[in-house]
Amino acid sequence: MVAHVTLITGGQRSGKSRYAQTLAEEYSASPVYVATARHWDAEFTQRIQRHQRDRGDVWTTIEQEKHLGALNLEGKTVLLDCVTLWLNNLFFDNDADVERSLNQAKEEWAQFTAHSFRLFVVSNELGMGVIPENQLSRRFADLQGWMNQFIAQQANEVVLMVSGIPVEVKRES
Repeated sequence: MVAHVTLITGGQRSGKSRYAQTLAEEYSASPVYVATARHWDAEFTQRIQRHQRDRGDVWTTIEQEKHLGALNLEGKTVLLDCVTLWLNNLFFDNDADVERSLNQAKEEWAQFTAHSFRLFVVSNELGMGVIPENQLSRRFADLQGWMNQFIAQQANEVVLMVSGIPVEVKRES
């Protein structure tokens, strides 16, 4: 059995995390939050703390910034937030090597989703915005787009968030 995956994607501040959190809470009284963020600086730590406050006490939080495949969440309802930060960690640690980062991400994803659980996963659609001016940012946007495609192909549902409104893109019966 493999994970039942709902991909929730969209632009920055489109309501992805809030929507995913609401869905996970509808499926479970004790959902698991897999946090992929690194504490890069004080401002980012404040963002993390705001997300923690928004979730409340019903959530179990697991911080896993790279090795998703090490987690076995069999039978749980899980919110992974987010693919973009997770990929950023892989990309940074792989010296901005897109191919190595993508291969590692696909391997970790396959191991992570090999278990039977309900997964709500948040990601960003970087390619819908301004084309980055520098090569490093463009390479990361490519990595993000390729991994989003990979996850979306395997997902049971895909939702695009537009200004706080969920738009169904894919639903398997």
